[in-house]
Amino acid sequence: MASAFMQGVGATTALSSANYKNSCFASPRSLPERKGSFFVIRSDGSLSSGLNPRNSRRGTLSTNAVATKQDNVTASTASKPGHELLLFEALREGLEEEMDRDPRVCVMGEDVGHYGGSYKVTKGLATKFGDLRVLDTPIAENSFTGMAIGAAMTGLRPIVEGMNMGFLLLAFNQISNNCGMLHYTSGGQFKIPVVIRGPGGVGRQLGAEHSQRLESYFQSIPGIQMVACSTPYNAKGLMKAAIRSENPVILFEHVLLYNLKERIPDEEYVLNLEEAEMVRPGEHVTILTYSRMRYHVMQAAKTLVNKGYDPEVIDIRSLKPFDLYTIGNSVKKTHRVLIVEECMRTGGIGASLTASINENFHDYLDAPIVCLSSQDVPTPYAGVLEEWTVVQPAQIVAAVEQLCQ
Repeated sequence: MASAFMQGVGATTALSSANYKNSCFASPRSLPERKGSFFVIRSDGSLSSGLNPRNSRRGTLSTNAVATKQDNVTASTASKPGHELLLFEALREGLEEEMDRDPRVCVMGEDVGHYGGSYKVTKGLATKFGDLRVLDTPIAENSFTGMAIGAAMTGLRPIVEGMNMGFLLLAFNQISNNCGMLHYTSGGQFKIPVVIRGPGGVGRQLGAEHSQRLESYFQSIPGIQMVACSTPYNAKGLMKAAIRSENPVILFEHVLLYNLKERIPDEEYVLNLEEAEMVRPGEHVTILTYSRMRYHVMQAAKTLVNKGYDPEVIDIRSLKPFDLYTIGNSVKKTHRVLIVEECMRTGGIGASLTASINENFHDYLDAPIVCLSSQDVPTPYAGVLEEWTVVQPAQIVAAVEQLCQ
């Protein structure tokens, strides 16, 4: 697998770091800086302020590095305040809080009512709020998505659940021509505060139609925001923020992360829909990822730290628009970028992110951007073949080693 991977990225990384630096960055331009202090909150709760100067990366790699507690994404949270929830429960809690707060919030979709949703995100809500606010619909994605958009035009704040995100391709016309455009084509007379959410991504032997990564399908639609949750904490915070937004928001949930457990705060919180999350501060390479691949990256980070590398890991979370402030500050510090995604390589999120970084921070790069994506094939049903189509931690380690040569 490693040899196949190296062959795949070899064309992109053929230039050495030194040659690339000399050929492209002889006269780096100065990009405008955002004013104010810059703080990074580490996993252990400590704060580090400011960015290291450009030449700070010239230090040699640590040869005695070991995996630290902050790198362990499964570390116990028993000592932290708050309450423990699975990711699907965190989504439900955020949804329930918003339905309590705002009577205009309603849910519609297949089996979202008394069955509680295909992954139990809406369990118990029909009993509490009634059948009109938690509406079971026929198997007709184009119809109930269009109905939700019409409801939003009249002042409601509907949440559409796709039983599987792949099914929402049947509502692509409503999402594109109506949901994304009506605010503009009505001259601002209508707002479309719709949330479209549901399970997606490559599961475990769910077959091609149930293992689609639809981020790439929807990212080009004007007027749509996209976010991807990866932890119970950001699942709840992004859900609440999406419901409160005046824009149509697509919230991507990964089918394999629903049973992820984390302790989240008891007090109310709402996250920024356009802000990335600093998962692990580092010095040598910026690794940009989201959703399930966050955990493959953190698994690879343990190996990388033990090999003497110090990767900076960012969960971009906001798939549209990108948080170029957080990403840009990281690129200016590490000067190397690896993108790890489950989306397809051709026309995927990684391709758009690569273009954005090259356009805005080209002068700060010491090596070409490397993007690890899923294979451009329908996801196989066979478990071994399915695993081969998705980026694995060993590939991430190999890519970082090559980038940092």
